[in-house]
Amino acid sequence: MNIKRLVDLDLKGKRVFIRSDLNVPIQNGKITSPKRILASIPTIEFALQKGASVMVTSHLGRPEEEKYSSDDSLKPVVDFLKSHLKYPVHLVSDWVNSSFDIAPGQLTVLENCRFNMGEKKNDEALAKKYASLTDIFVMDAFGTAHRKEASTYGIAEYAETACAGILFVAELEALEKALLEPSRPMIAIVGGSKVSSKLSILDTLSDKVDQLIVGGGIANTFIKAMGFEVGSSMYEEDLVPAARKIIDKLEKRGASLPLISDVVCGKKFDAKEVAVTKNIKDVHKDDMIFDLGQNSVDEIVKCIHNAKTIIWNGPIGVFEFDQFAKGTETMTHAIANSEAFSLAGGGDTIAAIEKFNVAKDISYISTAGGAFLEFAEGKKLPAIEILERRF
Repeated sequence: MNIKRLVDLDLKGKRVFIRSDLNVPIQNGKITSPKRILASIPTIEFALQKGASVMVTSHLGRPEEEKYSSDDSLKPVVDFLKSHLKYPVHLVSDWVNSSFDIAPGQLTVLENCRFNMGEKKNDEALAKKYASLTDIFVMDAFGTAHRKEASTYGIAEYAETACAGILFVAELEALEKALLEPSRPMIAIVGGSKVSSKLSILDTLSDKVDQLIVGGGIANTFIKAMGFEVGSSMYEEDLVPAARKIIDKLEKRGASLPLISDVVCGKKFDAKEVAVTKNIKDVHKDDMIFDLGQNSVDEIVKCIHNAKTIIWNGPIGVFEFDQFAKGTETMTHAIANSEAFSLAGGGDTIAAIEKFNVAKDISYISTAGGAFLEFAEGKKLPAIEILERRF
C-alpha cells in the first residue's frame, strides 16, 4: 500500500500531530486495561526521540460535542503517560479556540477530540484548524480507521504532510498478511451474540476461507439453519436463511463448517447455572446453549492444528462463566500452540486471550474492532484511502 510512514520522515524541529487510539476503559478514574495506550507509545516516543514537538489526541467514550465531561476526559491517560514516558507530559483543554505552547522533547496531550463541535461529522473548518497546528499529521489510530471524522480524515486532507504511525502500519501489515496474502489452509473463527452484527464478514469470509468456525449466539443461528433445535437460546430467526446460504456456499466451494455435534446447555443465564452437555439432537425447548461440547471443540481443534492462517474474532461460548468457558479456553490454547499465523481482534477476543494468559503466543493482536471487521469485509477504510491519496 502506498502511504507515507512516520519512520521515514525527518521530524527534527517539526510540529507533529498524532491521532492515537487512547480510548481505554476507566472505572472510578482508574484505567482498567491500558493496552491501547501501551500500543500507542512507540509512535509517540519515536517522534519525541527524533526532536519533534509532539501533540497527541484521541477520543474517549461517547461525550456530547461542546459539553465537557470529566468522565470522558483524557486526564487519566495523561497520568498514565507521565508514569510511562521519560518526557514531560501535559494536558491542554480548549486546544481549538485558544493558543498553547509546544516544544521539542515534551508531549502535549490535546483533550478528547470528541468534545469539539464538528469532530464526528468531519467539519471542514474544524479539520483545517487541526491542520493549522501541525507540520506533520500522523494517523496511528487504526481502531478508528473506518470513521471519516475531523481528527482521522479531515486533518489528513489539509495537513502539509500526512503519514501512518508505527502501530497503524503494524496493524495494516498484519491484516494484509492474514487476509490478502494468506498461507493455506486458512480458517476464520467468528463468535459473538448476533449474526446480524457480523453477517457481512461471515458472507465475505465464506468466499475466502477453507473452514469457517462459528460460536456464541451466531452458532445458534447456524445450528437452527442445520435443522436442529436450539431451545430458548439466543438466535436470530430471520437470519436462518442467510446462515443456510453461507453453509451452502462453503460446501459448493469445497470449504466447510466444522460439524457441531454436541453443546453445553443451561436453563438460565446465570453464573451459578449448572452446565449440562447434550447431543445436538437432544436439546429441549427450555434449554439454552452456552458453549460447544467436547466433540464439537475437538473438531475445531483439528482445524486449528491443520491451519496455516487463523483469523479470530469472538469467543465460542459464555466464557465469562467458568462452567461455560471450556470450549473457548480449549480453542484459545489450540490457537496459541499453533504454528499458523494467528490474527486476533475484538474486545471479547482480547478478554479471552487475557483470561487464558496466551497473549505472547498469538502472532498479532489487533487493537481494532470495527475497523478490523470492515477491512476483513474488503471495504476501503477512509483513513487508508486519504493516506494513499496524500502519498
